[in-house]
Amino acid sequence: MEEQVVNLIVGGVVSWTMAFLMLRKSFPKRSFEFCNRTVSTLHATLAVILASLSVQDWMSPISPLASKPSPRQARALAVTLSYLIYDLGCGMFDDKRVNVDNVIHHLVSITGISAGLVYQKCGSELVAALWITELSSPFLHMRELLKELGYRDTDLNLVADIAFAVIFSIARMVGGPYVTFKTVSADNPFIIKVIAKIKMSTIMVELAPNTLLLLCSWVHLVLGLYVKHFEILCVWLLRLCHWGCSWSVLSGFTKLPEW
Repeated sequence: MEEQVVNLIVGGVVSWTMAFLMLRKSFPKRSFEFCNRTVSTLHATLAVILASLSVQDWMSPISPLASKPSPRQARALAVTLSYLIYDLGCGMFDDKRVNVDNVIHHLVSITGISAGLVYQKCGSELVAALWITELSSPFLHMRELLKELGYRDTDLNLVADIAFAVIFSIARMVGGPYVTFKTVSADNPFIIKVIAKIKMSTIMVELAPNTLLLLCSWVHLVLGLYVKHFEILCVWLLRLCHWGCSWSVLSGFTKLPEW
């Protein structure tokens, strides 16, 4: 890993931490999560911008494959890596119980990006995955920020809900499998291919419950039906189904389509 990239990562961790501490100092009445989500929103916006600026050819955005990260790609990846390190540490000091799923997600992401920067491979694929992952994140955090600001049952909150669900579903249903296929089929290091499969299995587990929650919310809003118990049952059934699918992907029993 180049010294310039290492310096950017270290500087990024310090910068994200300072931003969080400044928010805590400026808004003492706001919760720990509110300040952290504000930093997360800033990162997601910056990450999408940097990832977009690093694309060499929008006619073929995931190219060249298995290549050394360009300076712009390395910058985008380093900024996100520094944020992930900050957020992982920040989560350990949260007043609530440590979220194990979130810790695993961060460790997998940190390992994947670090491997790409160390091996000097998979620049285009990693940036594409970064773009897809963070595209819906500002709306995800905005939903929670609006709730704490007192805009829970407003049109603005509804717009944020719909924007998140639509972008999240399309990006991860269409873009996720495509980027995973490109990553595992290219001449990338084994560890990066494993991380790509793990990330894809995570998308499979997350996608259906989130989409179902949106549909149930619309049923509740439009028809006035109380669907809480039905919603919970469906979510857990879908989680069991997708855990099975994820295990088959990781075990190699399910092959990705040859597009």
